[in-house]
This record gives sequence, structure tokens and C-alpha cells, in this order.
Amino acid sequence: MGDSGSGRPVIARAAAIAGLTAAALAIAHAAPGLTAVGPVRRRLFPRLAGLGRTDHVALTFDDGPDPVSTPAFLDLLAARHTRATFFLLGSMVAEAPQVAAEIAAAGHEIAVHGWDHRYTILRSPWDVSGDLARARDAVWGATGQRPRFFRPPYGVLSSAAVLAARSLGLTPVLWSSWGKEWAPGATADSVFAAVAAGLTGGATILLHDSDCTSPAGAASAALAALPWLLDECSARGLAVGTLADHGLDRRMAAGRPASPAGGSRLGSEFA
Repeated sequence: MGDSGSGRPVIARAAAIAGLTAAALAIAHAAPGLTAVGPVRRRLFPRLAGLGRTDHVALTFDDGPDPVSTPAFLDLLAARHTRATFFLLGSMVAEAPQVAAEIAAAGHEIAVHGWDHRYTILRSPWDVSGDLARARDAVWGATGQRPRFFRPPYGVLSSAAVLAARSLGLTPVLWSSWGKEWAPGATADSVFAAVAAGLTGGATILLHDSDCTSPAGAASAALAALPWLLDECSARGLAVGTLADHGLDRRMAAGRPASPAGGSRLGSEFA
């Protein structure tokens, strides 16, 4: 009995080490999520922020394909002779594969937004990996176009999402200007004002072509603002197109600092 407490300090130290290890793993898992902060992303991770050619704007849409709202976006873009990048949800592709195919057939770029619209930092690494692989395969299968880019739901990355994207040949890209259609009471005027506030040459614009994760009417507000945004870009002498045409790789090659080991910062910004 007298020796029963002799092992307690060892057990306590082991428990403390285990706790610290778990905390360190949690921090490492969530660390890439700091890039969700716009100023941090634009300043330190320009490619992740979608900053490309200074004479060009990348137009991107999230949360489709939506059979109710996406066709109207396709009609407007066709009338304006404009191509864009659509970040598709695998679950939406499964429900409307024909709409996904129509997006690709219209000449737009196809990208991946995940299968379910859930925070990656709240999911296990194997769950995130399976989600992204399933979404990539569904998007590729429905459109016949191999996706190159990935945008995590809510724009929040995790280390698991970064690793999964890399293993699937996907490059994470967020945005530098957005319409905030998800805000309650958003209108065409508010969407235009929100995008215009961050609109510069080289920007990547984020809009939504579906209400599936936003209040009803969000996509309609974005659609109504879209002609004004295209007109504003034209007035500023900015071409509008896809991420593939945005020159992200050239921008990084010209401006990235070298790491002590000679590599680029954070693996060329999660490439």
C-alpha cells in the first residue's frame, strides 16, 4: 500500500504529454484555417487568395449545380460571351448531373467544392479525404472534365483538406472579392457593392449560383448583380474569365519568397 502512489507522477506526466500531443495535433489540423481571414490570405498567400494577372479577373461560382438557378447563370454568361469557374458540390452533382454536364459543355471550367458543405476542420482526416475523393470523381464523371482546383466549404481549410487535395491533384483557391449573398436580406445592390469594394485587377470573385446553403433568394441577388459586375470590369479594362486563364502560377513564380530549404512557402501555397 505504501508504494501505491509511486507511479502517480509517471502517470500524470504521461497524461500531460498525451494531452499536449492531442492539442498540438488539433492545432496542426486547424492551422490552415487561418487563411480564411481575408487580409492574412491576400497578404501572405496571394495564390490561395486567387490573385492573378493584373489585367484579368477570375469569376467563380460555388454550391451548384442547381437545376433551379444555374441555367439562368449559364444563359447570362453565354449572352455576355464570358466563361467562369464553377466549384461544384458532389451532392448537388449527384442530384443534377445533366446540369453539371451543361456547365462544362458551355465552355466553363469545372472545380470541386467537396461532397457535403461542411467545415473540414470539424471532420476527421479520413472523412475529409473520402469526401473530397468522392466529390472529385462525381464531378469528373458527370462533366468529363478533370478538375484542377478545390475550394473548401466556407473557405476554411484544414491540414487534412490540404493533404487530400494534394493527393488528388487539386490546388486550393479561395477568393479576394465576394458578394456575400448569404447575408440575410442581400440584394443585387448589396452584392454589387460587396464585390466592388474588393475588386482590383487580378482579383478572384466569388458568387453563388445556388441557394442550397444560403437563404432563399441569394442566387437571385447574385444573378441580378452579375451584369453590373461585368460592366464594371469592362469599364476598368479588366478581362473576365476562368481561374485557368488567371495566371496564378506566373504570379507565384514572380513574387514568392524562397524558404530556407529552397522550396516555396507552404508548398507553393498548398499546390
